[in-house]
Amino acid sequence: MSTAGAVRRACAGPGRERDLAVQSLKAALAALVAWIIASQVLRAPMPFIAPWVAVALVRTTVYRSMTESLEQFGAIALGTTLATLTGMAVGDPTLAMVLVLPVTLLVGNWRKLGDQGIYGATAALFTLTTGDPSVDQAVARLLESLLGAGVGVAVNMLILPPVYLRDSHNALRTAADAASECLAGIARGLGGAWDHGDAREWDRRARRVTELVGEAREALAWTEESARLNPAAPRRARLLRRSGTYAHTVYVLEELARYTRDLAHTLLEAADDSTARPRPEEDVAARYARLLERVAAAVEAFGHVVTEDSREARARLRRAVAEAEAAHGDLRRLLGGRGVDDPEWMGLYGSLLVDAHRAVQRLLEEPPHDEEDRG
Repeated sequence: MSTAGAVRRACAGPGRERDLAVQSLKAALAALVAWIIASQVLRAPMPFIAPWVAVALVRTTVYRSMTESLEQFGAIALGTTLATLTGMAVGDPTLAMVLVLPVTLLVGNWRKLGDQGIYGATAALFTLTTGDPSVDQAVARLLESLLGAGVGVAVNMLILPPVYLRDSHNALRTAADAASECLAGIARGLGGAWDHGDAREWDRRARRVTELVGEAREALAWTEESARLNPAAPRRARLLRRSGTYAHTVYVLEELARYTRDLAHTLLEAADDSTARPRPEEDVAARYARLLERVAAAVEAFGHVVTEDSREARARLRRAVAEAEAAHGDLRRLLGGRGVDDPEWMGLYGSLLVDAHRAVQRLLEEPPHDEEDRG
């Protein structure tokens, strides 16, 4: 991705690039404000501490800014205190580093400090390399750290506080589209001649669907976290209510991804001449291809329900699911009594029928909707 392209997308409209640009500008603003307050207003002895802390606390969510501010201050307080006491006791900054840095770096891995543990070691270095350690200097550093933390959290909370609903929206549509395209691709292949190479490609695409659903779940977690302690959340309550719809959609997509992966694996085994797994007969493969076409269309309609949440979208989903159920019934009738004396055939056809039925049933579980969003 080129820098120029990212700049154009940030200027063109809302998106990940614009979110990144906004957070970067906010971090710069927080550092500037913290520096002005510390150096010009309070005449702090070490004003660089405040912007150093502030710039690191304009995080991706307000909740993360607040929790990490506590973790960061704890790490800074620990490193500053240890360095001050050790430096005052031994009187040699080099020897104090030898004693303090291993401890602060080790404690920095403590889970309760999260990703902020490294600030303990850097605070100790600042204390030991910027003058003779003293209690007054230690107190000043801690107060300046509190100032920087307050400015960083305030800027992130009060100026365009981030709510990442759009990321969930995009991730879910991407996952649903990938699942639909994968099933449609398998359907096209089963309708004609297919071999082990085709089956390997289907398996690869099915694994990618699973990865995309996982990314959608992570995006939803970001959405839910971004609403916590966020003053913008009440103003966007109608949109955030959709997170319940999205959580349900992730669950359904996980089931569909499992079905797609199992189907692709079954066909991969059937295409491998070195295994005893039978290949579906031509008429069965053709009928199953028609079923997959209907399931793919239903998955696509399911994705539209997430983005539109309208009566029309839900009606399209119900029609698509009904057509998929009808195709499943046709396949079940075709397979009735076929291969019952052969365990391998029973395993193949049973797997095809049961997995397809489970996928169709999941699509019947329509996402919950907000009455205000219905059109």
